[in-house]
Amino acid sequence: MTLEELKKQIELEVNRGEENVSIIDLVNYLLIFGYKSGASDIHFQPTEHGINVRYRIDGILYTFFNFPKYIQEEMIARIKVIAGLRTDEHNAPQDGRFKFKIPQENINFDIRVSIMPTYYGENSVLRLLVQKEEIFILEKLGFSDNDLKKVQEAIKKPYGMILVTGPTGSGKTTTLYSILKALNTPGVSIITLEDPIEYSIAGITQIQVNPQVGLVFSKGLRAILRQDPNIIMVGEIRDQETADIAVNAALTGHLLLSTLHTNDAPTALPRLLEMGIEPFLISSTVNIVIAQRLVRKLCDHCKQEDRLTSTEAKSLLEGINEDLTLENIKKIKTYKIYKAQGCENCNQTGFKGRIGIFEILEMSKKIKEAIMKRENSEHIKKIALSEGMSTMIRDGFNKVINGLTTIEEVLRVIHE
Repeated sequence: MTLEELKKQIELEVNRGEENVSIIDLVNYLLIFGYKSGASDIHFQPTEHGINVRYRIDGILYTFFNFPKYIQEEMIARIKVIAGLRTDEHNAPQDGRFKFKIPQENINFDIRVSIMPTYYGENSVLRLLVQKEEIFILEKLGFSDNDLKKVQEAIKKPYGMILVTGPTGSGKTTTLYSILKALNTPGVSIITLEDPIEYSIAGITQIQVNPQVGLVFSKGLRAILRQDPNIIMVGEIRDQETADIAVNAALTGHLLLSTLHTNDAPTALPRLLEMGIEPFLISSTVNIVIAQRLVRKLCDHCKQEDRLTSTEAKSLLEGINEDLTLENIKKIKTYKIYKAQGCENCNQTGFKGRIGIFEILEMSKKIKEAIMKRENSEHIKKIALSEGMSTMIRDGFNKVINGLTTIEEVLRVIHE
C-alpha cells in the first residue's frame, strides 16, 4: 500500500463510527504509515476534543490525523496491551517495548513505548527502531573525505577516548554504533552500557542501564572492566564518577567511546575539566572529539536550482568566518545551490532523509598544551581552526554547494 492508500484506509476505518471501528486495524495502519513515511517517532497527543496523531519525519513533527475523542482511550489501551503495560493504570508514566510485523512485506522492527498522563488523558509516544541496511556504515554518515580519514585513524588506536558531542537527536548514537560496527571483528571483545539499548548488534555484548537495581553508568562501567573488554561504549558521561572511570579505562589499555552534551567539539575538553578530570589525564586519553548535527537532505526528485542574494552571501560568509570582501561575495554568489520544492516522493516536504554535518577535533601537541594550561573553549577552537579543523557550519556549507541540503536547514540546526 502507498502512503496515500494507507491514509484513505485510516480515514475509512475512523468513519465507520464508534460501534464499528476496529481499533486493532487502526493502530496497525498507523504503525505501517509511520514505517512507510520514514518516521522516527509517532505521537498520540490527546486534546480537549480528540486525539492528534503526529509523525516525526527527518526531525520535524507533522500532524497527519485528528481523531474524535471516543477513539482516544481505546487506542491508548491497545498500545498498552501490545507493549505489555498495565491497562488499569492511568495516573503514572509507563514504558514498554514490542515487536511489530508487516507480514505482507516480511518486515519486522522494534517499537519503544512511553505513556504519560496529561491534562486531557494519556499521551503516548512510540519510537520506531527500524534497522535499515544502510545505517551504521561509517562511510555513509556524511563525513567529508578529510574528516572520515581522521575518524578512521582514531579508531585504529588500541586505547584512548573517542567522544561524540551534540544535543539530543543529533545522531550521536548512530555515529557510535557505526564506529562499533567498523571495529567489530572476531578478535576483540566489545561491551556497551546504554540507556536504553536502541538497536542490537550481533557479536557485541550490550547492557541496559537499570537504576532500579543500582545499575547506573558509573557502577556498570566499573563492572564492565572486570569482563575483559577491548572496546567499551558508554552511552553518556553525565557525572564526575563516570568520567573518572572512563578516563582510567582509556588510560589502562581500553578504547572507550562515549557522548557528551556540548554544542561543539572544542567545548568538550573544558567540560571534562569542569567534571574534575585532571588536565594531564584529558590530554593523554582523548584521541578525538566529533561534534555533529543532523540536517534534512533535499529530495532528489524535486529540488530546484537557486542562486544566493547579496544579503544571503554576506550572512553566510560571516557564518563560515570568511572576510566580507567584494571578491568573496562575488565568488560565493557563483555557487550553484538548491532549494526545497515538494513532491509525492517526499510527502510534499522537499526533503527526504537526513545527513550529518560534523566538526572533528584532533588532539594535537598545541591543543594538549592548551588543556594543560586550562585554556577555555574559544582558545582551543582558535588553535584547532589554525590547524585545519573544519567547523560544522563550514561542513554544512560544503553540503549546500554539493546540492545535499539548503542554507536555511544548516542555519536552523546550528542555531537550535
